[in-house]
Amino acid sequence: MTIPPGSTIGIVGGVQHGRMLAMAAAQLGYRCHIYAPDPNCVAAEVAARFTEGAFDDEGALTRFAAEIDVATYEFENIATAPLAAVAELVPLYPPVEALATAQDRLEEKQFIQRHGGRPAPFAAVDDPAGLDAALAAIGTPAILKTRRFGYDGKGQVRIEAAGEGAAAWDAVRGAPCVLEGLVRFDAEFSILLCRNAEGETAIWPSPRNRHDGGILVASSVPGGPGLAAAIAEGEALARRVADALDYVGVLAMEFFATADGAIFNEMAPRVHNSGHWTIEGALTSQFENHVRAICRLPLGATDLRAPRVEMANLVGDESESWREILADPAAHLHLYGKGEARPGRKMGHVTRLLD
Repeated sequence: MTIPPGSTIGIVGGVQHGRMLAMAAAQLGYRCHIYAPDPNCVAAEVAARFTEGAFDDEGALTRFAAEIDVATYEFENIATAPLAAVAELVPLYPPVEALATAQDRLEEKQFIQRHGGRPAPFAAVDDPAGLDAALAAIGTPAILKTRRFGYDGKGQVRIEAAGEGAAAWDAVRGAPCVLEGLVRFDAEFSILLCRNAEGETAIWPSPRNRHDGGILVASSVPGGPGLAAAIAEGEALARRVADALDYVGVLAMEFFATADGAIFNEMAPRVHNSGHWTIEGALTSQFENHVRAICRLPLGATDLRAPRVEMANLVGDESESWREILADPAAHLHLYGKGEARPGRKMGHVTRLLD
């Protein structure tokens, strides 16, 4: 059943993705109601309503659900049980099963393997002895990652030699982890897919991504020569994953392009930083198509608006160069309205449409 314009979309989470979702929804005639613990969150500035509440407060989320027509979330570090209570009252997309899968790196990798994907070599690590065994099996260099609550390079430690295992274990404070073998790759890219409840899908051209310290700093489309086979492999896996999860909304999957094809890195059950270029660079942005999907509207076209599109994140005090950016006629500036420009904090992004 279509959720018509004039209805209220509930967004759990209040930072930049929620902000851009609310702006896209308003363009289609929807009101947005933001639920987040911070009353000064940047998404609330562009939404019709805001409710302050903790992400694990099932009672508050249930009351929030009573005031909306459909729900979504803008990041994945949210307790699934309270969201399941929301889903009992209103449609919630993407489904809770997708969120639960993506929240645990071990379960995510095992799920991907079951559906024909290839993650980097990995092993579960629950204690120092388990880490020693994993290092013996996988070798070094390797990366120790917490199974939960890691993003933008957080919750992970690089191990160059087996003797560094004890220090790495101390760094993650004994949290359940996954040890990953380091992948030698030619490029990083992501697949951005949107699926609606009828199983219709739309896929944007895949961006080549560049990270620094685990933080995405730039995406460019098209991804460049030599990626076609790996991208095709990634797209096929993304379709299988979306179908298996009965997915609705935007799904992002990150990959390494190697001599042996696409190696899966991680997935995000939400709109994604590597898709911010779609606002100006595609006929339909990831944010608009996410709104279309969760409201059961036809999906929009994902073709490029220019031969080349480049997006750069503004991290930390880089956002202070906004005057220079606006002096470039090819630049489309997005500042998220955050306060303090701390190192590593994403303050905005700039997109350029190029010949």
